[in-house]
Amino acid sequence: MAAALLLRGIPVLRRHRLIQQQCSGGNSSPAVGLLIWQNTRNLFNRSESQDTGESSSSSGSGSESGNESISTEFTSSSSPTTSTITKVNPAAKILSRWEDSPDYRQWKNKEDEILQDIEPIVNLTKEILHTDKYLDGERLSDEDEKAVIEKLLAYHPHSEDKVGVGLHSIMVDRHPQFKGSRCLFVIRTDGAWIDFSYQKCVRAYIRDKYPTYAERFIRTHYKRGSS
Repeated sequence: MAAALLLRGIPVLRRHRLIQQQCSGGNSSPAVGLLIWQNTRNLFNRSESQDTGESSSSSGSGSESGNESISTEFTSSSSPTTSTITKVNPAAKILSRWEDSPDYRQWKNKEDEILQDIEPIVNLTKEILHTDKYLDGERLSDEDEKAVIEKLLAYHPHSEDKVGVGLHSIMVDRHPQFKGSRCLFVIRTDGAWIDFSYQKCVRAYIRDKYPTYAERFIRTHYKRGSS
């Protein structure tokens, strides 16, 4: 800016010099000197005022451009955030609609009904197998034996083959292949004995009594197999 003022002042100095030469051959009075000084100052002030105005205009234009750039950048960066917040997961909407549907409520009601139906015999069987209520090789009591025969063995897919020549009693003992676990055995009238899976009996019972919901219930609660 100082360089610009200096360049603008060169014509003024030349005019000042010309006025001095015209006044008495270069010998000017104090009044003439004052007039020259005032003219020179006025020219410099106008020049400085013009430079300041141009600078302010340029600065203001740049500031507006900068603000516009910042605003654009902010909008661009904030737009994805807004999109992410308002976006709804389609799977969640489908799940919500399914849970509110009559079919879902009907299924949940039937699931509770099946669980309540099989719970007594399942809990009894777990008590027989996984507690010290019976020792290995011990025959069941008459009450427990009756419940196992009517609620489990009668529904086994191969119950006739398991009973064979005739049913004598029900026993609990170690599994013939997996010695770390226990299972139920049918003792036949001829003295032979054979194991059977109580879970196969439960699944067959569910398929027989609840055919519409059986497979779904079995997939949910008996994940190791559906046979």
